[in-house]
Amino acid sequence: METLQADQTSLQCPNCAGQCLFSPKSQALDCQSCGVSHPVLDPARHHDASGEFPFDPDSVQSDAPQLTKERAHQCQACGGTVIFTARNLSERCPYCDGAVVLGKQDRGYRTKALIPFQADADFAQSQAQAWVKARIAAPNDLSAIVAKGRVAGLYAPFWTFDSSEALEYWAMYTTGSGDNRRTKKIKGRMDIHFNDLLMPASDHVTPLIRDGILHDFTPSDLRPYDPGFLAGFAAERHHQSIQEGLDANEADKRVLIRNRIKAHINKSGVHNINYQTDASGIHYRRILLPVWILHYTFKGKPMKVVVSGIDGRTFGERPFSMFKLAAYSAVISAAVTAFGLVWGATGML
Repeated sequence: METLQADQTSLQCPNCAGQCLFSPKSQALDCQSCGVSHPVLDPARHHDASGEFPFDPDSVQSDAPQLTKERAHQCQACGGTVIFTARNLSERCPYCDGAVVLGKQDRGYRTKALIPFQADADFAQSQAQAWVKARIAAPNDLSAIVAKGRVAGLYAPFWTFDSSEALEYWAMYTTGSGDNRRTKKIKGRMDIHFNDLLMPASDHVTPLIRDGILHDFTPSDLRPYDPGFLAGFAAERHHQSIQEGLDANEADKRVLIRNRIKAHINKSGVHNINYQTDASGIHYRRILLPVWILHYTFKGKPMKVVVSGIDGRTFGERPFSMFKLAAYSAVISAAVTAFGLVWGATGML
């Protein structure tokens, strides 16, 4: 039975028996005592992560959650459940920075693959700082406040889905303008193929977290799951069944399908889109993706900056300085007024 937390003996340095943690810089398990690095996986195994698994919604699935011997940590604020690998346990939730308490044994689904952390905590902190400094109309003290924030490394659960969609659609579009404006009906058929559609596998993976890593995902970067990659980080185990994952992400998929239909119609003013689809060839992966989350508080309001653990792409929440916004607004208004006066004077010449 797979466990998300590595057995402590497997994280001991074979050189000195010290504790090893995964290092994004060396891409290996680094001993915290003697400094010797040890590979997590034989490179020859890297291609093993490329495999996808078929899903037939009409057949009986053997996919079932497993009870691990490890105990989960439950956040008292947001309700998130994470497991910490290795002995350096945290008392804070990586999702919301709330206090966590030791809970019951965790029951979850087997992880298929992951992308190891490429960016370390120092890099994530510098990326967050650079992102804050680039924000227009930010309060003067924001950079100093963020510098004191805590970064937490988290492996967040995601799905990849493949499917072929045979679509029949109905829609309306408009032509002309004014008295010549007309609304017309249109219908058609099309085939859509989704390949490695990346979807969150947890309600705690917010749009901010998803957007912070979505554009960095490359399937060839996946590695076979091994607990050694998680040593020193928190992780949320997969708790959704395959059908639950498909259902939870149906809204996002509808948006993608509607956009494909608009492109297929290729006319302006397309609206009232309706469609029926028959999905087939569904394949999936349960994967973990790395993300750094920096938590800070501004005037009592908790906020976060999310840094992709793959290449450092950064998104975040930020406050505004009302004084700076007013000043920028005044400058813009003055510029527009001056332009108008110059244009008017030029036009009268």
